[in-house]
Amino acid sequence: MSDPLEAATVAGRTALTESEAKEVLSARGVSVPDGETAQTPEAAVDAAGRLGYPVVVKIESPSVQHKSDWGDGIGVALGLRDDEAVADAAREILETAEEQGIDAAVRVESALEVDDGIEVIVGGTRDPSFGPTVLVGLGGVAVEVLQDTSHRLAPVTSEEALAMTYELETSDLLDGYRGEPAVDREAIADAIQTVGEFLVEEPAVSEVEVNPLLARSDDALALDALIALSPDARSD
Repeated sequence: MSDPLEAATVAGRTALTESEAKEVLSARGVSVPDGETAQTPEAAVDAAGRLGYPVVVKIESPSVQHKSDWGDGIGVALGLRDDEAVADAAREILETAEEQGIDAAVRVESALEVDDGIEVIVGGTRDPSFGPTVLVGLGGVAVEVLQDTSHRLAPVTSEEALAMTYELETSDLLDGYRGEPAVDREAIADAIQTVGEFLVEEPAVSEVEVNPLLARSDDALALDALIALSPDARSD
């Protein structure tokens, strides 16, 4: 199997697909949900059968990084519980992509209960002055509303990454809220450290974003992932 970063660079792309980004991060120890890529509605149904219901169906394309905003909200279909729902969601995504001239497939993933944890964002960018940096904050739409994040130059030690989770104004939420269990801060810290090391080791990468990272009581899973490439890294 070819390296996703190399394949994207050779193809002249500016970003990896979600499946490729998750493959890269999973190889470095970041946990991801079970999932498959499908090119047709029929293949999506077959994938859902192997994964087990309920599932999530999302557009899979390097041209679409913010899937929930794409196609008037059809880019992500949550909590699908039968073959018909999966086929309909996949068909709508693929037909809309074709109408827009976008080369796309669909990603079918096992659905996870987000209420079992807290959505966190873990990311990193290559600052033109300071080089690789990492951040952590509450994920989903909360990161845009609250703007509660902690930043460091990369790479970071495990101790530094853990300290970042305590610097958040919303840090107490990670320790449990209204009877909810505390989440695994060390799993969040591991993801922060991994993203930082990845940016340092891969100069072709300009941005990494795991949002949301679902932090639970005993692990943290990357529900979505984005890896962008520097324009200078693209093949001529």
